Amino acid sequence: MRRLRGALNVLGAGIAVTALLGAAPARAEDLRVMNSGGFTAAYKLLLPKFEAASGDHVDTAWGPSMGKAPEAIPNRLARGESADVVIMVGYALDDLIKAGKVRADSRVDLADSRIGVVVKAGEPVPDVSTPDKLRAALLAAKSVAYSDSASGVYVERELFARLGIAEQMRGKAVMVQKTPVAEKVAAGDYALGLQQVSELLPVKGVAFAGKIPESLQSVTRFAGGVPVTASHPEAGKKLLTYMAAPAVAGDVASTGLDPLAH
Repeated sequence: MRRLRGALNVLGAGIAVTALLGAAPARAEDLRVMNSGGFTAAYKLLLPKFEAASGDHVDTAWGPSMGKAPEAIPNRLARGESADVVIMVGYALDDLIKAGKVRADSRVDLADSRIGVVVKAGEPVPDVSTPDKLRAALLAAKSVAYSDSASGVYVERELFARLGIAEQMRGKAVMVQKTPVAEKVAAGDYALGLQQVSELLPVKGVAFAGKIPESLQSVTRFAGGVPVTASHPEAGKKLLTYMAAPAVAGDVASTGLDPLAH
């Protein structure tokens, strides 16, 4: 019976995707997507379903939404790398729209991401459910890591100050470049890590303490758009429509992101 229910769930999901996308085109397209870290887990979960239903094949390039790294999405586009879709932090996407790099009418909001906390698996898991408890956990930790993405910028510039511990965190809190924060915590390099929940949950070797309190949250909106130089703009729009659809909200939520009401 359990196997039958599982098969029916898969079949139902496939029917829903096919209904959303319509019949697969007579000629499948080869799409290129540039995707940033926060939407990665949801993207990897949804992409095979999209490819199966649409008939399209998707190649993915990975990079942050901003920054000086060569693989950052704005820098890739500036070098002339081609893409049919970019998925990234919403305000960074807006900058590309203003710069004339991405079509304004193609912008699709995908999901919200909140900041969470992890410690190494096997270590005591702190309570971070209130501002006072989060403050105590940060002060008690021997070392703290945060990312070089939008969430890390907020942690460094605002969160510590709002908690009144900016001075105490100086010297023991470090911004981690490129590598996911949870991987560094799992390796024992840092005692406590903060990053977007969707980037913490996929990493093995850490224990998730929870999201930071809502009163201290910095919610990052992820969105997608079609570059003005896209080779397959219509197929790109179809991919974004699928990834924002209510039919896949459960998959998106399972990765630690908060689906949006469209």
